[in-house]
Amino acid sequence: MTGLYNGDFLLTWQHDVETLRAVLDTAEALEDLARGGVSCKVFETGLGLSIFRDHSTRTRYAFRSGCNLLGLMTEELDESTSQIAHGETVRETATMVGFLTEVVGIRDDIFLGEGDRYQREVAAALAESHREGVLMQRPAVINLQSDLDHPTQSLADLAHLVSVFGGLEKLKGKKLAMSWAYSPSYGKPLSVPQGIITLMTRFGMEVVLAHPPGYGLVEETVEKARRFAGESGGSFTVADSMAEAFEGADVVYPKSWAPALVMLERTRLLRAGEKDKLKDLEREALATNAKFKDWECNEAMMRATKNGAAHYVHCLPADVTDVSCAAGEVSQAVFEKARLDTYREASHKPFIIAALILLTRFADPTEVVNRLAKEARPRRVS
Repeated sequence: MTGLYNGDFLLTWQHDVETLRAVLDTAEALEDLARGGVSCKVFETGLGLSIFRDHSTRTRYAFRSGCNLLGLMTEELDESTSQIAHGETVRETATMVGFLTEVVGIRDDIFLGEGDRYQREVAAALAESHREGVLMQRPAVINLQSDLDHPTQSLADLAHLVSVFGGLEKLKGKKLAMSWAYSPSYGKPLSVPQGIITLMTRFGMEVVLAHPPGYGLVEETVEKARRFAGESGGSFTVADSMAEAFEGADVVYPKSWAPALVMLERTRLLRAGEKDKLKDLEREALATNAKFKDWECNEAMMRATKNGAAHYVHCLPADVTDVSCAAGEVSQAVFEKARLDTYREASHKPFIIAALILLTRFADPTEVVNRLAKEARPRRVS
């Protein structure tokens, strides 16, 4: 029992370690059943509704795959074709998409200070409509990326590391470098690095956050990472050098993000419709980025890691030098060596999402998983 039943999953740091373990265990069980050819269908009807307010490939189709695995039909709200443009409120929209819906997955990561707030407003509207008898059930809201956290990504990353190192307990004492890396774009969200530092520190890892001056994260998440490291027996430090962070690392996560102050100003200008000032902000941010082109995960950087063989992880898509851009986060040689492993890393996400759905929709998820295993209904009927 995790306390997730009839609830939401918005930020990993709002849930205790045992709940996070339950998510991992449930995802592993579902993945084992699916790979064994066993059906994981637990819904005869029902809808998995997604709202994507930013571009997505992996998370969009991981959500659909996770819903489909459990037997849910999927639908995506297109805000451009809804009545939102005519003034429909968030509370009204949430209720209208909540009929016979089991789960609402939301990606809203563009505006720092807005995404998490929007997800909570949707959750509150669903709760009110269920409480007042409008909705026959209270759909769960799952964060598919907000301005603060990307829990389905960080949990999939954690599941991947568990697989790589042979168990959750084996992560204790392993060094992970969460490093800023150069990108020819400026507006990448902070939610991935924030999700990583606040999750991996909970399992005794030695996490180093590295970034150039001025590229700090939301301070709340840095403070939580420090606290979690102290509680788990791990460590959390901040460095101003990728090379320093990579020294002796077991895992490296080179990923670009925008400075928190830039993202806050970007939000203000976008909301105000100040397009000229927004262009000025972009030019300034790109010029600042360009000062740190040497923040690239290349073969020289990798040689400094533990035995020169750290595990490269990334949420994808990576900015690969001479492939997707002239200069980027990672060299072609390093990325190509790790490419298939990054696909394996991504492959855990549908099962993480399915696990979150199962844990939020069923009072006794252990019984549900055990029943699936016992019945062993085939996924394919020949």
